[in-house]
This record gives sequence, C-alpha cells and structure tokens, in this order.
Amino acid sequence: MPLTNRELPLYEVKAGLFKGLSHPLRIRILEILADGNEHTVGELQERIGLEASHLSQHLAVIRRNHLVVSERRRSHVYYRLAYPQVAELLGLARELLTHILDESSESRLLADELPAVGE
Repeated sequence: MPLTNRELPLYEVKAGLFKGLSHPLRIRILEILADGNEHTVGELQERIGLEASHLSQHLAVIRRNHLVVSERRRSHVYYRLAYPQVAELLGLARELLTHILDESSESRLLADELPAVGE
C-alpha cells in the first residue's frame, strides 16, 4: 500500500530521527548526553576530541532532528537530550549490537571449526 500525503510527513520525521543517529560521532555525543545532565560544547569537545567546527555541525544535525535541545547561558551553550526516550533508544541499540556481535562471534567460531575445503 503506497504512502498517503498525510503519512509522508511522519515518515520524514522518523527518517530524520535515524539521520541523527547515522554517524558514529553523533551517537557518541548522544551517549554522553544520555547521562541526563546538561553539557557545554566545551565539555563535549573535550570528551570527543573533535574540532569545534566539526562538533558544531554534528550538534546542528541532531538538534535539527529533535534529538537534543540547546540553551545559551552567558558565554556557554548547554546541550541535553530532548527526550528521555533517546537514552532508552541508545540503550536498546547497544543491547542489539551486543547480540549481533555475540551471534557473529559464535558464527565465526563455528566457521573456524569447519574442516578445511578438500578434507
């Protein structure tokens, strides 16, 4: 069944959510913010080790896609997760990743135990 004009904007927002998650550094930023605290750009820069301009670009993407909110106070900009569910999503993704790695490791071990070709 094709998407309706009414449904399309919802899928665009959903795609934006995944776009915000589609880069390893953006995931790392979100994982840092998942502690529930606000962090300044300087703190994030120090923890991730990115140049300010690159960090700013990544923060803009995740802000534009409603994953974080920012607030300027005096000379600092503070970031925090927009919704607690973002931290839950990151936790589920970590759990899924663990399962995938476990399965692939087991598969790798099984493959390593197979007799060599021609034996």
